[in-house]
Amino acid sequence: MAGKAFRSGRWLAGARLEIAVFLAPALVLFIGFTAYPVARTFYNSLFEIRPNGGESFVGLRNFSEVLLSDNTFRRAVFNTLLWSALEPFIDVGLGLLLALALYAKVPFARFFRIVWFTPVLIATVVVAILWSWIYNFDWGALNLLLRALGLESWTRAWLGDPETALPALIIADSWKWVGFNMVVCLAALHSLPTEVLEAAELDDCGWWAKLVHIVVPMLRTTLLNLLVLAFISRMKVFDLVWITTRGGPLWSTETASTYIYKRAFEWRSFDLGYPSAIAVIWFLVVIAAVIGLTALLRQRERLEF
Repeated sequence: MAGKAFRSGRWLAGARLEIAVFLAPALVLFIGFTAYPVARTFYNSLFEIRPNGGESFVGLRNFSEVLLSDNTFRRAVFNTLLWSALEPFIDVGLGLLLALALYAKVPFARFFRIVWFTPVLIATVVVAILWSWIYNFDWGALNLLLRALGLESWTRAWLGDPETALPALIIADSWKWVGFNMVVCLAALHSLPTEVLEAAELDDCGWWAKLVHIVVPMLRTTLLNLLVLAFISRMKVFDLVWITTRGGPLWSTETASTYIYKRAFEWRSFDLGYPSAIAVIWFLVVIAAVIGLTALLRQRERLEF
């Protein structure tokens, strides 16, 4: 018995060593590129950090300035929240409609499946450049189409007008991600029990009633998860804005991420503590949103059952 226990102990020790060896590279990368930067950002937010390593402790002063007197931060938060609230419904709604079209086996369904999903595979940098060309005032495809239709008065510099810049970027971002939601919704549609759909058809249920009262309720969990994922992703939007408008014109497309980057690396404020405080605030906002949405979904699932 003692020998058996000894061999078992040696086996457990060896297994733990193997697990540690396999986990070590991932842990090192996580600590070096995620955990330490986050901890350092929290630390920096309490200081005024000047060039050449000059640091002076200011406590919560940076946070009070951000929350009470920074109008640009408020505009960036408004733009980001508006983007995060609107685009998920556009992405998921259009994705569901496209998935329904493919599920109904429209003509050339395979071709359309490839065409609609292709934007997901395109890098955001390419998407930003492509839509910048489309929105160009002089030779962009959108304005050329409007001129061809005799709607010259509708043409404008879409990314240069504060009233249209943010909606234009939302449309461009939706164009990229609708295909992802389409694929997920299509997979969910194929997993639905065919008996329920066939029973609805036997009862002469119209396509709209079938969609509203049968398909959408059965896909509710999938749709809600897609909405949450899209919301979280838009709360961190940066690259599309930075390449196209850099937050302009007149802060109309400024997001929390672009504002943090500007305050840290572009503005001549020579203080890394202030943008660190902005990053900490936004980090807490995103975490709170994730926790709140997760709790809301769990509560609804309990009520449903």
